[in-house]
Amino acid sequence: MASHVVKFVGLSDRDRRQVATLPKLAAGDRIELHVRRRDGVDQTLALPLAAAVAIETLINRLSRGENVALLTEDQELSPSDASEILGISRPLVVLRMDRGDLPFRYVGKHRRALLRDVLTLKSKLDARQKALEALADDTEDLIGTHGL
Repeated sequence: MASHVVKFVGLSDRDRRQVATLPKLAAGDRIELHVRRRDGVDQTLALPLAAAVAIETLINRLSRGENVALLTEDQELSPSDASEILGISRPLVVLRMDRGDLPFRYVGKHRRALLRDVLTLKSKLDARQKALEALADDTEDLIGTHGL
């Protein structure tokens, strides 16, 4: 599978004002997608619940002004794409690959990592950061309480 560039999209302020908020889905609700083609032909597509929930999430986040990217878990990412998701520099992503923290394969001379592996690493990095912050809070508490 070829690498796809991670492209975040968002709505302009004008478009955000025009987007109606979707009502919260309830059991038994059904969502249909209506498409009016350029030639005037209308087409209706019934969406399964999982797709409806994804669309609900997408529209809600876009209407709040967030930028969104749509990716599949088996999508292959370049180190640059992975660095954007992980919030670290591309050289640090390459270092993580070389150390074995992030599985990858070569496509020609180019490294590619699966999105699911990038997200697994992100989860580990986030957990480590949370633990470090808790440790820093405990240290500050000890200093404040016991004057250490």
